[in-house]
Amino acid sequence: MKAIRIEAWQTMASYRMPVSFIIKESYPLPPYSTVIGMIHAACGYQNYVPMQVSVQGRGHSSVSEMYTKYDFNPGISYEEGRHQLKIPCGDGYRGVTRGAGRIELIVDIELLLHVRTEDESKLDEVLNGLRYPVNYPSLGRWEDLLRLDTVEMVDVKKETLPENFILPYDAYVPIEMEKQYKNEAVWHGTVYALNKDYSIDQQTGFRRWSPRVRARCASKKSFVTEDENLLMDSKGTPVFFA
Repeated sequence: MKAIRIEAWQTMASYRMPVSFIIKESYPLPPYSTVIGMIHAACGYQNYVPMQVSVQGRGHSSVSEMYTKYDFNPGISYEEGRHQLKIPCGDGYRGVTRGAGRIELIVDIELLLHVRTEDESKLDEVLNGLRYPVNYPSLGRWEDLLRLDTVEMVDVKKETLPENFILPYDAYVPIEMEKQYKNEAVWHGTVYALNKDYSIDQQTGFRRWSPRVRARCASKKSFVTEDENLLMDSKGTPVFFA
């Protein structure tokens, strides 16, 4: 099969965990939905294009940084002395509280991404979109710029790994994929429930997420196996599509 291999770099980024509030914690690597969103923005897609992605990489450290946060409840009217800002709503104003928060940032991130579309005829279109993006590439927040170092087409096929193979990067490995290996593998790492696909509710216009993908963030030093069913690209790098 054909796939697009992307080697990229970010100085700083935050891939926010949806359940973190007091401190906006970050996933160690960008979730599938974040990568797919970046591709759609780069290609200028207005409708969802089904695709599979493999996410690998490593960050060299993390820091905590201050940011300005805004709390808004449409049911609370503006009160002078209580709220810092007000916005029009109906026949009155609603109050907005402005304050300081903390966010976790991953520093010096190396990324290795693989992409394949369900309709393989769109691969050339995606490749061109990533090489000549209509919107600047970012992963995480809008300001988390992504430097695309290499974007190329590669072949992906099943191969047998050499003995005691070790991952070159940390990687999201879908739990369902772990069960497919014939031989015993050594797996360590936190399991996350990651968003990937969504649909738009035609009545409300809200985004509805499909069931999340449970994937382990396997450490590059913790994955050791010898198996003939592992997908590898033409550069000898394993691929874990979800």
